[in-house]
Amino acid sequence: MKSPFSRFFGGGNKTEPIVEIEVEQEETVRAAEEVIQLPINQIVPNRFQPRTIFDDGKIEELSRTIHTHGVIQPIVVRKTMDNQYEIIAGERRYRAMKKLQWVEVPAIVRNLTDKETASIALIENLQREELTAIEEAVAYQQLLELHELTQEALAQRLGKGQSTIANKIRLLKLPQEVQQAILKREISERHARALIAIKEQSLQLDTLQQIIENDWNVRQLEEHIHLLLHPLDEEQLEEAPRKVKSKRKAISKDVRIALNTIKQSLSMVTKSGITVKTEEEDTEEYYQITVKIPKKK
Repeated sequence: MKSPFSRFFGGGNKTEPIVEIEVEQEETVRAAEEVIQLPINQIVPNRFQPRTIFDDGKIEELSRTIHTHGVIQPIVVRKTMDNQYEIIAGERRYRAMKKLQWVEVPAIVRNLTDKETASIALIENLQREELTAIEEAVAYQQLLELHELTQEALAQRLGKGQSTIANKIRLLKLPQEVQQAILKREISERHARALIAIKEQSLQLDTLQQIIENDWNVRQLEEHIHLLLHPLDEEQLEEAPRKVKSKRKAISKDVRIALNTIKQSLSMVTKSGITVKTEEEDTEEYYQITVKIPKKK
């Protein structure tokens, strides 16, 4: 009998196409499985669960549905060496039933290896749309390692573009603080991908803080990063005296960030249709920017 995830990962050949299980065969297997009642205190979460954050509101909503209509689909578990049952699929249902303080829950017991359990948990969650970009990236990375696949082979088996897999996994190179911000949905995946252009980790973290504090959209972030990485490309700097440009290289990182933030704000004002005149002066003690905003257009 084929394993439950064989339609995703055929025979181990990295270039082998997806092997599909016939519907009749799959239905026969499911029909033969017995649904039993298990003590909820003997059930433990899946150690391979890619989802790290569960929405309490949605779990509460699911628990109300289960309380009214019962459990339509039992959870799937496997027995462990210490006489407990590890969840293979259905952790949200398990959490909802636990919230309802059920003593026993309906379950199907399967005899699966660690590799099979991990694969099913990862694939089940990837088929949902609620995963954050980081959780999705971790799931892809684990599948690559479990089955020793290339990104291209994994993309073929999951029916996704290779660039999608690559872009997600690239997010795992970002600092943990940025990854946590994605997990908490404080920033979007597009925000995070824009941050990759900044090579210095300290600047990435400084920019992350500004995204959250200023509630920047992606376009505002990209403008800020452009100013951060290409400060000499701005029109206002082109009009500044050459000695100011030459000394800019010696300005500390914090001052450079402050200056670029100010210039970004002025650029946004200009784009709104207001003509802003600025004068810049570089002294030994400070860097002075004078802004003149006309009262009338």
